[in-house]
Amino acid sequence: MSVFREINGLPGHVLVIHAAVAFVPLLAVLAAAYGLLPRWRSRLGWAVAALAVVTPIVTWVATESGEALEEALREKGYPPQILDQVHEHAEYGGTLLWFTVGLAVAALLLLLVTRNDDRVSRLPSWAPMLLTVVVVVLGVASLVYVYLTGDTGAEAVWGGIL
Repeated sequence: MSVFREINGLPGHVLVIHAAVAFVPLLAVLAAAYGLLPRWRSRLGWAVAALAVVTPIVTWVATESGEALEEALREKGYPPQILDQVHEHAEYGGTLLWFTVGLAVAALLLLLVTRNDDRVSRLPSWAPMLLTVVVVVLGVASLVYVYLTGDTGAEAVWGGIL
């Protein structure tokens, strides 16, 4: 799809990745803080909810635009060693997308089970703590993969240039 390929003549990927690089760590940190610091929940809930919806979308757009860029590089006949680096970067990005989706779902579930609601009060008392552990684990995995994805992407673009 051309919307992922270019934006105003620039590769769309280089424009949208910055949102993913910012939103994934924000979601990981704020969702973990929401679970671990109950007294902050009233202040963090709206931000966690918004990030849990927006972050997977942004990460998906970054992944799709990256695939479009990879296809454009192949069409232009880039050398195999560069295409191999781009492919490694794309693999990390694909894994990041799945961890981000899992983190977002876990964060939304955590928001639901910590609501003051009669239906929620029937849940086991350990449910919020279990979801907090899941959020922290998926948050750490997301942080690792946002780093690996960004590092391999930067290496593919800037490696040996500076």
